[in-house]
Amino acid sequence: MEEWLIYKDFKFEAAHQLPHHDGKCCRLHGHSWVGRVYVRGNKLVKDGCKQGMLIDYGDVKKYIQPIVEKYLDHYYLNETTGLLNPTSEALARWVFERLEEAGLDGLHAVEIQETCTSCARYTKSAIGAQFSNY
Repeated sequence: MEEWLIYKDFKFEAAHQLPHHDGKCCRLHGHSWVGRVYVRGNKLVKDGCKQGMLIDYGDVKKYIQPIVEKYLDHYYLNETTGLLNPTSEALARWVFERLEEAGLDGLHAVEIQETCTSCARYTKSAIGAQFSNY
């Protein structure tokens, strides 16, 4: 079976604090965050102006942009997301859940890149159910 996986990047500037961290991240600090939304599917649009696409990148942006503007860009993430410990992992799941609630068809995963060398990806997967925190 054929399958396509596309992604759309988004960016935001925001501060957070990890109150339980044993290093300097327990202090208030900020990042230039980069996010990535993955959409997966096995059927392309057959006709019309979006023929040959899984989903128009602009349509993916219509789902993510309101979340960025209302909760992420130039905000204190501990307050706007309701997360007590807004790690990259927690933010990836938080964004995924907002996109899922908004009805983004084919939503597969969300990545949150906190620095140019550190990134977390969240997806709902039957495979992931076999893993646990140790």
